[in-house]
Formats: sequence, structure tokens, C-alpha cells
Amino acid sequence: MGTLSIVIPALNEAPNIPTVLGSVPYLELADAGWDTEVIVVDNGSTDGTAEVARDLGARIVAQPERGYGNAYLAGFRAACGEVFATGDADCTYPFDALPGLLSTLVEQDVEFLTTNRLQHANRSAMRTTHRVANHALSALSRLLFRNGLRDSQSGMWLLRSHVWQGIRVRSTGMAFSQEIKNAATTAGYRFLEVPIEYRIRGGEVKLDALPDGLANLRQLLSHRFGLGVYAAEPELPVEQQYEAV
Repeated sequence: MGTLSIVIPALNEAPNIPTVLGSVPYLELADAGWDTEVIVVDNGSTDGTAEVARDLGARIVAQPERGYGNAYLAGFRAACGEVFATGDADCTYPFDALPGLLSTLVEQDVEFLTTNRLQHANRSAMRTTHRVANHALSALSRLLFRNGLRDSQSGMWLLRSHVWQGIRVRSTGMAFSQEIKNAATTAGYRFLEVPIEYRIRGGEVKLDALPDGLANLRQLLSHRFGLGVYAAEPELPVEQQYEAV
């Protein structure tokens, strides 16, 4: 069997966690030959997110240093799978689509599979300001990195573990999402982008559009003009690594 690690960052998502974890199609994945672990990265929640996820069978990784990128850095360090799959804990991403996405990854022989939410059918699931910002950042990313990706901000990707070992992604916040895509494609890994359904968020929207958008803009320019192709990142000091519980 292949091994799959589903990594889900979560900050105060206790009401959404049952729906999110309930949408993971364990039996279908097993029938397709995947031995699956689910890792929920608790990013400093105060509402019992970790306890809810643990009770539902997820493996919990504690990352008290808040930040979307920080959560993924901790989660990927803890992941044991040959393939990593990602998505948010807010009910927006279709974890039930994973069998089909994995089939595409294998059949198309790609190493990094990312997803595109920015289709007309998904318009009602995203605020107008966020949709416009996503299109603008994605257009700039395409211009700078020439990889043709239509949605540079999507939070659902599948990647083979050796891709993660072969790139360096340094963003601790929301820019992690675009950085991992641009790092992987610039490094020459075989990649593909496919459309997905994007769903209405459950609960409070945590994205702070203007500061996050400006941070993403700075990261794009820095990555393209200052850092070049990313090499593998050296190990962090022990005190900066995740705490698994």
C-alpha cells in the first residue's frame, strides 16, 4: 500500500473539525491502496480544537507559534507518508475528493499536484475582495514564475515527500501557500494544477486581507528577485521544532 499523510492546520476550529474529519474517505482510500494518517496541527487554539480532533482519531501536533506556515512546517516534519495532502480545517476544501486527486497524481506521474478554486462555479464561496485579491496575486505569480498556475493561493496540494525534502520554504504565514508552489515548480519537479470544488467556510473568517495580501506581495518579489531557486532547508534547532502530543 501507499502511505498518505493528510496535514490540516487548525486555529480555533472546534465546531468545524467533526465535519472536516468526517469528510475524509478512509474506506475509499484504503480500497485504492492508501494507508492514511490524519495530522491536525493545533496552532495555539483556545477552544478545544485539539481535544475534539484527537477524540475523532486524528494525530495531534502542537505548534503554539501561530502562523499558517508555522503550522505546516510542524505538520510536515511530523508526517510519515510517501505523499502529503493538505487542506484547511474550515470546511472549504473537499477532502472527499482525495481518491480522485491521488489517482491523478499517480496516473499523470506528477510530483506536486495543486488545485484551482478560482472558477465561476465557486464564486459564492469566497468574498468578493478575497476573490479579487486571489486573482491579482495569482496573475503576478504567473508573471514572475512562469509556471502557468491559475490559483497561487489555494490551500489544497498533494506532494510526494521527496519534494518537501528537496525545497526550502521559509514563510511562516499565509505566503507559505504560494511559496511552496513556486519553490516546487522552480526546482523542476513535475507538477499539475486541477480544478476543485470550493465550499462555504464554516464559522469566522480569520484571513486579514490587507496585511496578508501585502505580506504575500513582499514574499513574491523577494522570492523571485532575492532568493532564486530554493535548496533543501537545514534542520531547525530542537527548540524551534514541533511538539508532538
